[in-house]
Amino acid sequence: MLNSFFADMHIHIGRDMYNKPVKITGSKTLTLTNILKEASRNKGIHMVGVIDSHAPAVQQEIKQLIEANKAYELSDGGIRFENVTLLLGSEIEVYDENCRGQIHVLCYFPTLAMIEEFSEWLTTKMKNITLSSQRYYGTAKELQYKVKELSGIFIPAHVFTPFKSMYGKGVQKSLKEVFDPDLIDGIELGLSSDTAMADQIRELHDYTFLTNSDAHSLAKIAREYQEIYMEDPSFQEFNWALHNVQGRKIRKNFGMNPHLGKYYTTVCSQCLEPLTPEADHCHSCGSTKIVKGVFDRIQELADAKEVKARPPYLYQVPLEYLPALGPKTFEKLLVHFQTEMNVIHHTKLDELKEVIPEKLANTIVNMREGNLAIKAGGGGKYGNIITSSEK
Repeated sequence: MLNSFFADMHIHIGRDMYNKPVKITGSKTLTLTNILKEASRNKGIHMVGVIDSHAPAVQQEIKQLIEANKAYELSDGGIRFENVTLLLGSEIEVYDENCRGQIHVLCYFPTLAMIEEFSEWLTTKMKNITLSSQRYYGTAKELQYKVKELSGIFIPAHVFTPFKSMYGKGVQKSLKEVFDPDLIDGIELGLSSDTAMADQIRELHDYTFLTNSDAHSLAKIAREYQEIYMEDPSFQEFNWALHNVQGRKIRKNFGMNPHLGKYYTTVCSQCLEPLTPEADHCHSCGSTKIVKGVFDRIQELADAKEVKARPPYLYQVPLEYLPALGPKTFEKLLVHFQTEMNVIHHTKLDELKEVIPEKLANTIVNMREGNLAIKAGGGGKYGNIITSSEK
């Protein structure tokens, strides 16, 4: 019997977490335990991938949870904590002689023992294993071979981001310039692209697309995620879903409108003036430093004439993006409707109006229905919702 589960597979703890704790909302710090609590209790997410799990301090925190009987390893891979399954991941920065620039990739492993073995191997390939997204010294294919030797999953991360991504800076035209295509298990789209945009590139048609949050704070967990048909949230079931084995598959992708991403539009890096992809300088400030947007980069690579059948891609806007919705209102919504997913997708207008002002309730429903105007992001600045007073 296959059921639907929600998964967000790309969450950071933070580079300096274990030397200098990062303060976030209220008194919480961005720790592994707080990530699991937030995903399980507030977000309604059943599976999360934490990509700092190669760090010894993170592994030690996992062991402490297991020893305290607050978590346990699953026979099919993964760590269960309350209602959420943790997948043990690592984000690696690859740069070898075949790359034009750095490429971030995600590696996931079924057991604590296997990611510990991976960490031991990484100490021979990195200067500081305690950091996330640390530079890896070796070839991309060598990394792929090691991940597969340890029964892992290999996924290029946020593949269109102008910096540190496969198509952004890593390759000229094709992923085959750097990677073994047969050892890629899925493609993470990133915040500034969606399924329809990515499927303009023919070589991506063979891969499952993932919409992950790339969250650096608790609030940003589940700003993007996927609904997956699985028997139970586990490493094996997730791996099968990536390859459409025995009915396991991505049922729906949930993601921000690409216009809200930080890199959708080509802009001047100095003053953020929107520019055409052919521009060699900014007509506003004269700078020659230009950040090519994801939309324009995909147009350069587009070569697919056929349409690929994909799961539905549903746009969503996290509540934190809405003007006039502050922390107290957010907490009030959670008290009444349990999870942010319920508020964004399911709660009826009349129910919302009983808890929050009518104008804000209407904004949430208009957001759900795709009726809000958006100013596109670019050059590292997120897009934003345009209120009626700004039009």
